[in-house]
This record gives sequence, C-alpha cells and structure tokens, in this order.
Amino acid sequence: MLLVVGSVALDSVETPFGRADNVLGGSGTFFSAAASLLTPVQLVGVVGSDYPVEQLQPLAKRGVDLSGLERAEGSSFRWRGRYRHDLNSAETIETHLGVFSHFSPKIPEQFKSAPFVFLANIDPRLQLDVLRQVNRPKLVACDTMNFWIESRRSDLLELLKHVDLITLNDGEARQLTEKFNLVQAARWILDRGPRHVIIKKGEHGAFMFTRDTIFFAPAYPLESVFDPTGAGDSFAGGFMGYLARTGDLSERNMRRAMIYGAALGSFAVEKFSVQRLLEVTQADIARRLGEFQELVAFEAEIA
Repeated sequence: MLLVVGSVALDSVETPFGRADNVLGGSGTFFSAAASLLTPVQLVGVVGSDYPVEQLQPLAKRGVDLSGLERAEGSSFRWRGRYRHDLNSAETIETHLGVFSHFSPKIPEQFKSAPFVFLANIDPRLQLDVLRQVNRPKLVACDTMNFWIESRRSDLLELLKHVDLITLNDGEARQLTEKFNLVQAARWILDRGPRHVIIKKGEHGAFMFTRDTIFFAPAYPLESVFDPTGAGDSFAGGFMGYLARTGDLSERNMRRAMIYGAALGSFAVEKFSVQRLLEVTQADIARRLGEFQELVAFEAEIA
C-alpha cells in the first residue's frame, strides 16, 4: 500500500501544441495516476465545493482510495500556466490556493499503517505533521520546490532528518545546498539525513545518489512533448509505485524503480493533464521498459 499526501487541483495550461482549461492537476493527482498503474494508492488532499469530484472516478476505479480526500467549503486550488518552446520551465500566470491555503492533512486511521509514504510538494511543516500521524513506514520519500526552500528552509532541513529519500530538480538542489556541482549538492543533502537523493533534470533524465553509488536514468526520447505539467510527480509515482509493489529496497531494485519512474513520467507528457496516464495499459508499460533497456544497453570492451 502506498500513501501520498499532496495537492488536488484544477489546471489551465497552454503549450505550443494547444491548451486545456480546468483539467485535473496537482501533485497528488499526477502521482496517484502514475502509481496506481502499479499498486493501490491512498490519497490525502483537499478540494473545494466547486471541484468536479466525479472526474476522479477513473482513478478510484483503478485502486486510488479517495476516502482521505477532504471536501471543504470554498474554491479549489487552481493554477494557470504557459509553456513556450522551452518546455522545461512553466510561466505561472495565476495561482489561486483556495481551500488549499488552509490545508491541514488528516490521515485516516486505515491509512496510518501504509508501509510506503510519499510527501508530495506541500509546506514542509505539513509534511512533518503527516510523519507524526503515520506508524513507522518502511520508506518515506518527499518532494519540495524553490518556494519552500526560500520561505521554509529551517523546516525543510528538519524534514530531511526524518525522510529516507528526497526528490528535487537540479535548480532546487543547487538552491538548497548553494553548490553548483550536483554531486556535491547530493552529498550535502545526504549528510543531513536521507539515504537516497534523486535529482531530476527534466528532458535530460534523473540521477539517484547514495553514499556509495550514483545511478543515472535517461529521459525517454519522445518525438513530441505535449504538456510537461506533472512529469516530475508522475516520475515519483512510477518510482514509489514500483517499490510499493515489490517491497524490495535493494540497490538493484531501487535502480529498476528509477526506470519505472522515467517510463511513467514519459507517458504523462504525451497529453494534457492525466489523460494519457488513464489510457496506459500494462502492455504499454512493458513495451516502454523494453525500449529503455535498449536505450542504455551496450557491451563494454575492457582491455
């Protein structure tokens, strides 16, 4: 079982390839859409009275338990953004937090014993509060962003003492650590608690660092990227979903989980919102994993 605590939002997105208004978005939503392809998911978040909850039913049918989704009076979290030809970064046009601004995660009793916990991108004080509510998970991972690094730095550093793994992008790693070199940045973070650090580089793949090892997962070379929103959360969903499905935290399996994450992240960007993730079949996943294997396979000549 896999517990995720994160945002459940409505996004309006414009890219060079089209636009979509008021579609499903949020870190918890993208994570759940990806992870539920591999394992049952328990989602904790909040939506407003204006949220089209019926649109979440495809996730519920696929094994996402929505009983931890709070429905509060008021407007839902909405984000409007635009991607130009540099699809690695979004231009935020509007953000309306709505009921999310008062979100205080309440973990249902039946969720508290989840062996795998992912703390999606929310205030680190709330992430710490979640950890006080759960019962000794096998693995706790978290995500963060530049806003929290700047505004809640001390809380984020405290959080690092209590998680096993953190995911963040290269810019956030440099901002947090004040180290330009990513190897040095990862070591700085490892010194503060986590046993694994995943640094994402968008279309250039992702690194996983431990004290003794470095592993690189390439990004899948897509001919067209339709909408990059949620790619990182979908990566995390694939990664954590595979770990929860197998229950194996060996180095070999963590590396395999990185490729599952890269595969699910590559599906997410092929259509707006979570639409592509809702269409993906197990055969699609198997095919793309095989393509990843071919992508990095080579025979070394050692003299």
